[in-house]
Amino acid sequence: MAPGVGGLPDSTVVRARSALFDVFGGHLRQRDGSATIAALVRLLDPLGFGAPAIRTAVSRMVRQGWLTPVRLPEGPGYALTTRAERRLDEAGTRIYRTGLSTWDERWHVVALAEVPPRVARERLASSLRLLGYGPLGSSTWVAPRPSAELADVLAAEGLTARVFHGAHDGSDAELAAEAWDLTGLGESYRGFLAEWAPVMSAVDGSDPAEAFAASQRLLHAWRKFLFVDPGLPVALLPPDWPGATAAELFDTHTARLAPAVTEFLDDCLRRGGKQRSTA
Repeated sequence: MAPGVGGLPDSTVVRARSALFDVFGGHLRQRDGSATIAALVRLLDPLGFGAPAIRTAVSRMVRQGWLTPVRLPEGPGYALTTRAERRLDEAGTRIYRTGLSTWDERWHVVALAEVPPRVARERLASSLRLLGYGPLGSSTWVAPRPSAELADVLAAEGLTARVFHGAHDGSDAELAAEAWDLTGLGESYRGFLAEWAPVMSAVDGSDPAEAFAASQRLLHAWRKFLFVDPGLPVALLPPDWPGATAAELFDTHTARLAPAVTEFLDDCLRRGGKQRSTA
């Protein structure tokens, strides 16, 4: 296992960073987008992360431009950058997606002026998939709706592209099946349902910290679909699409545990910069 900053395993730092994204995106973004480092430590304690991993992950997020240090009334803290707010807002529309707007029957098309080298190409592909784009060949990508981050992603790789909206002169369902592995995605949703339905049903919400941890673990598992599911309209999906049932499971348990989760969140934030005694 590769060592990370301060002797921590890099995998631990990456997981803590991912958990921080979930907390900021799922909760703090809806408040003022900031928290003291002590509050973040308390929030992630039920998920098994210690203060060193959280501090290291926060430092990494600052270097990457996702967080910025701020001085809060309760003490030193961190706030989301504009870039992070844009990323989390866009992700939120797909995480809580049972209310997605209807499709206008046009595709957002990105035609690269040139195909980048392999390493940059793989990095670009990962970013575009996260934004909801699927490939049609090596230089053309499509999405059911435009992404506000597309220009930043292309600029980061030094790439130019022709970008436009257009209707497909053919079967939209066939185009979708070409750009995304819908069969594999459907199987992933069935696996999600089989794993998480019993896990979440066992959490009754009586313990706020337990409810928060379960809700965050569910969010983390659900958020992984951002990389593979662009949020296609129902008309383009196979019949009996399990993604709809999976979204209902996520929404139902998130709403059911929300009161306990809010209680835990309020308690962690209310105590400001004071650490809970471990004596």
